Amino acid sequence: MTLKPLADRVVVKAVEAEETTKTGIILPGSAQEKPQVAEVVAVGPGGVVDGKEVVMTVKVGDKVITSKYSGTEVKCDGIEYNIVKQSDILAIVE
Repeated sequence: MTLKPLADRVVVKAVEAEETTKTGIILPGSAQEKPQVAEVVAVGPGGVVDGKEVVMTVKVGDKVITSKYSGTEVKCDGIEYNIVKQSDILAIVE
């Protein structure tokens, strides 16, 4: 199954969080922070959203920083994705 976002939505997949600290302490899953860096998997077509023209500026493969608790989490084929609005993407990581 594939995910095809609509309008100004973007499907992202979280980049794995580090499991050890800089000093070498291994963190259990419950102590790790929710990652904010994600990779763009699919991009909607943009268009007119709420009466405003939306041009999509991100593309598949971009690494982005999203708002911490934004979007909707979905699981597809055993992989967790987050569907966010383009406006919830704060920056593109280069």
